[in-house]
Amino acid sequence: MLAGFPSGPAFMTVRAKAHWMYAVCFILFMLHQYSYALDFKYHHMTSLEAYLQDLQTNYSTLTYVYSIGESVEGRNLWAVAIGETPREHRVGIPEVKCIGNIHGNEPIGREILLHLIDHLVTSYGRDKNITRLVGSMRIHILPSMNPDGFEKASAGKCTGIHGRYNSNKMDLNRNFPDPFGRTDSSLEPETEAVMRWIHSESFVLSASIHGGAIVAAYPYDNNNLGSNNYSRSPDDDVFRYLAKMFSFHHKSMYKGNLCKMKFLNGVTNGAKWYRISGGMQDYNYVWGQCFELTLELSCCKYPTAAQLPHFWEQNKVPLILFIQQVHLGLKGRVLDDKGNPISKATVNIFGRSNLIPFQTNSLGEYYRLLVPGEYVLEVEAEGFDPMNKTVDVFDTINQYTAVVYDIVLQKSK
Repeated sequence: MLAGFPSGPAFMTVRAKAHWMYAVCFILFMLHQYSYALDFKYHHMTSLEAYLQDLQTNYSTLTYVYSIGESVEGRNLWAVAIGETPREHRVGIPEVKCIGNIHGNEPIGREILLHLIDHLVTSYGRDKNITRLVGSMRIHILPSMNPDGFEKASAGKCTGIHGRYNSNKMDLNRNFPDPFGRTDSSLEPETEAVMRWIHSESFVLSASIHGGAIVAAYPYDNNNLGSNNYSRSPDDDVFRYLAKMFSFHHKSMYKGNLCKMKFLNGVTNGAKWYRISGGMQDYNYVWGQCFELTLELSCCKYPTAAQLPHFWEQNKVPLILFIQQVHLGLKGRVLDDKGNPISKATVNIFGRSNLIPFQTNSLGEYYRLLVPGEYVLEVEAEGFDPMNKTVDVFDTINQYTAVVYDIVLQKSK
C-alpha cells in the first residue's frame, strides 16, 4: 500500500479491503491525471511553462514541446506537436499548425489553443473521432507568438494598441515579406522564428487567431491597387470553402453582423476588409505552400477570464473541423522509375498560376488542398520528362485522408 494511507478499517473482510484499496488507488490515479488540469484563466509565462512541462511528462508519447525561437526580451516561443509520432514527420502524414497571440493584446487565441491542446490529449484513446484525427496528422500549436506584448497588455481592455506590438514596437502581422511589394522594416526575432518554422516543416494548413472582430478572413491581404479591393488568389475557391466551413460551424460567426460589422456569411477576403502589407497569411500561402486563415474570434480584444469558457465552447467544434480539412484534396509522392523520391518537383494544377509553384519536399511528397472536382496535375522536375495527369478529387474528409496520387517520372533522354 502507498505510504501514509491505511490499509482499511480493521473490521473489513479481506475482499472488502481489496475493493477499498482499489478505490483509493483509482482516486490517486485520477488526482494525478488532473493535477495539472487546465483552468480557464490567462496563463502568463510561468504558468504556461508549468502546464507545458506537465503536458510533456504526462503525454510523452503523444506530445513534443519545443521552442521555435525567442522574443526580443528572450522569452521562448513554445510550440507543441501532437501526433502518434510527435517528434518526426512521417510520409503521407500532413502537418497542420495554429498560432495565437500574434498581437499581444489579443490573447484569446493563446487560451483557446491551450484548451485545444488539452482537449486533444485527454480525448485521445477515449473519443473515436479525436483518436482518428490525431492519428492521421501532426498538429503543431504555438499559443503565443508575441509573449512580450502579452505581458504588457491589460486584461479587460477591448480596444486600443497597448501591448499590441512586440518589444521593438513592431506589429508582427506587418513584418513578413510581402508578395505585392517590399516590407520596409527589418525582420523581428519573432517573425524570423516563425519563418524558419514554416520552412522546417511541410505545413499544409494553418490558422492565426486574433481578437477585435468575429470573422474568418482569407488571402490575399494585399493587392497591387493600393486600396481595399478583393484580392483573389489562385486557390480562392479553397479559401472560401475553408472560411465558410469554420463560420458555419461556429455558434455565431455565420450571422455576419457581430461587433457592429457586416460580413456576408461571416467571412471576408482580407484585402477587401482592409488591405495590409507584410501579413503572415499571405507569406504562408506564397512562400510556405500553406493555406492559412485569419480567425477573429472575439469583439473584445482582451476579454476577461470569466468569458473564456464561453469562447472555448463557441470555437471547439469549428477548430477541430478546420484542422480536419488538412485532408481536403490531393496528396502523394513524385518518384523516379526506381521508386526514389524526387525533391523540388513542381506540382501545378492546370488553370491555377501560383506566384511561386508548389514543390515536393525532400521525401518527394506533395499536398494540394482542393475542393472536389476534376483537375489536371502538371508535374515537372529537372532531368525528367514532364507529365500531365487528370485526377478526380472526392470528398474523403471523413476518411481522415486526402485522395492519394503517386506520380512516376521518366528520366529525360
